[in-house]
Amino acid sequence: MRDASLPVALIVVGLGWLLWEFRLFPDLDWIIALGFVIGGVLVLVIDGINKNSIVLGPFLVGIGVAWFVHDRYFMPWRVMIPGLLVLLGLLMLVARSTRIPERSLRHLDTPQK
Repeated sequence: MRDASLPVALIVVGLGWLLWEFRLFPDLDWIIALGFVIGGVLVLVIDGINKNSIVLGPFLVGIGVAWFVHDRYFMPWRVMIPGLLVLLGLLMLVARSTRIPERSLRHLDTPQK
């Protein structure tokens, strides 16, 4: 299996958005926040630690936390979005480390088809 970070993130965000738009979610923002956090953790679990997942997984968790803080503590998005951009930039810098592999070691052990 190749890098699954981006597809998992797109699926989580897309499904959450669709469910929200069709009013299938109750009006509880904590469910959406929890979905982002679970999506971020799933990226790290499914894909392992690599240059893509180390950015996408924690960033999805950050979005979930931001969503929860916005809903619960009424923090405005004009403050949250720049904070998320800073988080994304920091994660991208961390991903440039030579200690973090391009692909998960788990993927290197399995033969490619």
